[in-house]
Amino acid sequence: MFQQEEYDVIVVGAGHAGCEAAAAAANLGSKVLLVTMNMNTIAQMSCNPAMGGVAKGQIVREVDALGGQSGIITDKTMIQFRMLNRSKGPAMWSPRAQSDRMRFAEEWRMTLEQTPNVDFWQEAVTGLVVENETVVGVKTALGIEFRGKSVVLTNGTFLNGLIHIGEKQFGGGRAAEKGSTGITEQLLELGFEAGRMKTGTPPRVDGRSLDYSKMEAQPGDEVPSKFSYLDTPYLSKQRPCYITYTNPEVHEILKEGFEKSPMFQGRIKGLGPRYCPSVEDKINRFADKDRHQIFVEPEGWSTVEVYVNGFSSSLPEDVQYRALRKIAGFENAKMFRPGYAIEYDFFPPTQLQLTLETKRIKNLYFAGQINGTTGYEEAACQGLMAGINAHNRVHGKEPFILKRSEAYIGVLIDDLVNKGTDEPYRMFTSRAEHRILLRQDNADLRLTPLGYALGLASEERMELVRQKERETAEIIELLQQHAIEPQEINGLLEELGSATISEKTRAVNLLRRPNMELADLTRTLPNLTLALAPFRADSLEQAIIRIKYETYIEKEHQQAGRMQELENFVIQGRLDYQQMPALSYEAREKLLRVQPETIGQAARISGVTPADISVLMVYLGK
Repeated sequence: MFQQEEYDVIVVGAGHAGCEAAAAAANLGSKVLLVTMNMNTIAQMSCNPAMGGVAKGQIVREVDALGGQSGIITDKTMIQFRMLNRSKGPAMWSPRAQSDRMRFAEEWRMTLEQTPNVDFWQEAVTGLVVENETVVGVKTALGIEFRGKSVVLTNGTFLNGLIHIGEKQFGGGRAAEKGSTGITEQLLELGFEAGRMKTGTPPRVDGRSLDYSKMEAQPGDEVPSKFSYLDTPYLSKQRPCYITYTNPEVHEILKEGFEKSPMFQGRIKGLGPRYCPSVEDKINRFADKDRHQIFVEPEGWSTVEVYVNGFSSSLPEDVQYRALRKIAGFENAKMFRPGYAIEYDFFPPTQLQLTLETKRIKNLYFAGQINGTTGYEEAACQGLMAGINAHNRVHGKEPFILKRSEAYIGVLIDDLVNKGTDEPYRMFTSRAEHRILLRQDNADLRLTPLGYALGLASEERMELVRQKERETAEIIELLQQHAIEPQEINGLLEELGSATISEKTRAVNLLRRPNMELADLTRTLPNLTLALAPFRADSLEQAIIRIKYETYIEKEHQQAGRMQELENFVIQGRLDYQQMPALSYEAREKLLRVQPETIGQAARISGVTPADISVLMVYLGK
């Protein structure tokens, strides 16, 4: 069986990247083998039990819009939902859900088991089968060889993983699970560059031992939304999270462990995530602060296990325990397990094409933390894109690449491939130059037509998009035609501190005022409320955003069009940039290594200046 059957796509690793890769390729029609060291930890939330957040929520919506599974599974298993940054403009609105850790993993496994074309194998992969610079399969620890037309590596933190707790260190991919060896060594022999990164996780504690009366409750939204654009369930009840704080006494106890800290004593070589530092790093770097926020997050509907977000640590377990008990509400805390740091191998993503296929070995794809990213959402979207492109590759179809103006997914992959990363890469809204176009509310309008054309997004999804587009246009037309008399609205305008009107005005003009919301109009104008009643809430939201931000949206479309002109200048073949002395030395070096496919891609490579681009365009006769 093992030697005879050839798969279209073999996915190594069943974390968030691996699950999306396997589901995408299989749903497109490929025969997929998903290999994991432990089938009981498929889609394990290794760190905090949550999906989404600033920019990350946009990614989950994009994955869903294309036909991926993360949004659906989050909706089915979340215990709290919040839309972050509601006080800011819609480009910043970001959905976030607290998840039931066990239910999330279970739902992912059930989804994959019910997906035709997915086979499973539980074992460690120790190497690749490579022939003529093309991957043709994988080898396992038992010596079994599985043949495949393509391979997607989604190894997470398992490649030569090393766990640190104080002065103790031991091999492992995460707590109580062994690491993976063999793959890094083979890839190095094949000519790949590798590096080390570090991440960490906080202690888990018994929620029954906490005093929540000493903490600030952090409830979900009063009217919770969800991630998927499909008809997934809305939450009818929610579990609160809580906020508490460290204090000087906590900091002093933690400092006692610095002499045994693997980070401060140099035993950890890899760089950790800049925007999610350990608690010891925070009190060391921000010595002027006498407290730091701690987010107390339940791990599910029924379990008593609690995730202590903000207290990531690799200090000795006794130091962690004593410091924890000095936090308000944690005086009698019982620890389930201490926090730890983990170092693991990654491969600088400048060694990839924009499809996530490696430049050195054909049909081999990398996705997730192997590329230097951090976060479930970043991993999931890479897995989705690698799964799509692996399928397309083996079936002779065109590559699927998203532009920076089309999706946060496009921004992420473009950043990785062109700029690389030497620290765990995390997505932020500030990384996207077109973020007014890349909102969480319009991911379906942007991407579902593309997913539908691929064959991944269903007819049901596409029809929902068509309906939303029709309704949005109808609402805008209605508001453009609906006239309002001064006596109907001036009372509300005075209440809002807005200039009154002296003649009949269209509703759309009033809605363009920054302090005027649709809810203000509808509570004042019963006839308008009645006219808008048949429309869906998401269509109404879309219409209002387009009305209020019409000018900004148009400007960004124009800017994206100008940038697209550079993308249309294709660089044919492999160029020897060392033979272009007019280029700067750094530009020659970077361009030679990356081998950009377009002028636009070349312009985004770190170290390539506008002057270098001018030289390159002259050389290419553009």
